[in-house]
Amino acid sequence: MELKGFFPVWDKLTEEQKRQLESASSLRRLSAGELVHSAQTDCVGLLALRSGRLRAFMLSESGREITLYRLFERDICLFSASCMVRSLQFDVSIEAERDSEFIVIAPEAYRRVMEQSAALANYTNELMATRFSEVMWLVEQVLWQSFDKRLAGFLLDEAALEGSDKLAITHERIAAHLGTAREVVTRMLRYFQAEGLVSLSRGAVTLKDRKGLAAISK
Repeated sequence: MELKGFFPVWDKLTEEQKRQLESASSLRRLSAGELVHSAQTDCVGLLALRSGRLRAFMLSESGREITLYRLFERDICLFSASCMVRSLQFDVSIEAERDSEFIVIAPEAYRRVMEQSAALANYTNELMATRFSEVMWLVEQVLWQSFDKRLAGFLLDEAALEGSDKLAITHERIAAHLGTAREVVTRMLRYFQAEGLVSLSRGAVTLKDRKGLAAISK
């Protein structure tokens, strides 16, 4: 498996450590909407995304979702291998947002090599810290930022991500990303539409005034 491109510390591993990781790797493909990993499933392993896009999210007891972060080409997901870190209690689900292809490294093999290699252990800790920083940033947004700011920022980010002002996304899907109820999203989108910031159609939101949305998001 082509693991070298995913790990900047690859050249610091011994040939035997490289062989252990490669032999414990397998290639998987998923269609958009399929779950890679859920809080109820066993430890899947470390994911290295070759193509597509994955979404990491949490699910409340009432069934409400909130997106924690996205994974893009060449990104690595550790939370799908949370069993590697025995003290980590963090129930995250991961789904394919687009048709995706990724490498799965068995958690036992990765942990074994990580225990042997200080370079890989340090890189893994840095990666974990980065993900936790992203989650903490999200918590701050939810706690302290008004919903109109969060929604405006989300729409601008999505437009940049998709390269288009027309977003093929439902109110329910936006609610899942932002961790709120669909009705709340609909109410705010209708307000944005009344202000000339967006236009709404079935299954789509079109940005009409980027500057106006940017002003709200600040």
